[in-house]
Amino acid sequence: MSEYSRSPRQPRRKGSGASGGAGGTGRSGATPRGPKAGTGGRAGKSGKSAGPRFAGTTRASQPTKLPDRKAVPQIDVHDPEGVRLQKLMAAGGVGSRRVCENLIEHGRVEVDGQVVTELGVRINPRTQVVHVDGVRVNLDEERVYLAFNKPKGVVTTMHDELGRISLADYVGNREERLFHVGRLDADTEGLLLLTNDGDLAHRLQHPAYGVLKTYVATIRGPVQRDVGKRLRDGVELEDGPVSVDSFRIVDHQPGKAMVEVVLHEGRKHVVRRMLEAVGHPVLELVRTEVGPIRLADLKSGRTRRLNKAEIGALYKAAGL
Repeated sequence: MSEYSRSPRQPRRKGSGASGGAGGTGRSGATPRGPKAGTGGRAGKSGKSAGPRFAGTTRASQPTKLPDRKAVPQIDVHDPEGVRLQKLMAAGGVGSRRVCENLIEHGRVEVDGQVVTELGVRINPRTQVVHVDGVRVNLDEERVYLAFNKPKGVVTTMHDELGRISLADYVGNREERLFHVGRLDADTEGLLLLTNDGDLAHRLQHPAYGVLKTYVATIRGPVQRDVGKRLRDGVELEDGPVSVDSFRIVDHQPGKAMVEVVLHEGRKHVVRRMLEAVGHPVLELVRTEVGPIRLADLKSGRTRRLNKAEIGALYKAAGL
């Protein structure tokens, strides 16, 4: 009796393949029961067809449940008594009124963390914060941001009880009450930022925000090869350990050298104390950079207003 004429209930004889085996004489026209070509089946040595290489349930797959996500709360930033957003942006130096409108329409402007795309939005420039492409824009025209090249011998204070030359002798006639960002001791000259933006001033000088300050120091030489590594690894001072973010030798001269020190610490006389701790007392010290702001060619005793790009860069460096 042929295999294909057997009752379906009869068990197959052991060793018989679904298609009659190799060289078998299965019923003419019968459709082979083995795996179709391309399904991954393999023929064993005994002639049996192995199953597909994959295995699993035949039930329909169930969709994976996505985790619940909290919707970001939408805040209405519109202030009916405020000023149109594009007007304030243009006054803040972002660009022309039309350029500012395009930025708003393309979703590149945020007010208090909310993306604004409507041109009719009005805001309060004194209480609300605007970012364009992630960079904060100064909208308050009453805020002042100055770079000052402090001369040697000037005390970093707005009023000195001992009658010494102080910052008041240079900017004391201004109407705004200015804060100095950090301090420079009397024997140190160079870049000092002045502003009436208290929040920015606090962040720029606080070491937790990591705003770098760059100094160029003239020290006694020659400089030993391991000085840079020692300073980067950290030295122990009387008020705790301290390390630099960067150190390099700028120039060599007989008996002295010029070096650049970059760090975010703001402790009193920290640069002088660090260099003395590694055997190189400071002869002269100048601060050349605070974050993205450079002293450049600003003359000693002179001030200049920071431009819009510099103010935006300061906000970014301070995380505002």
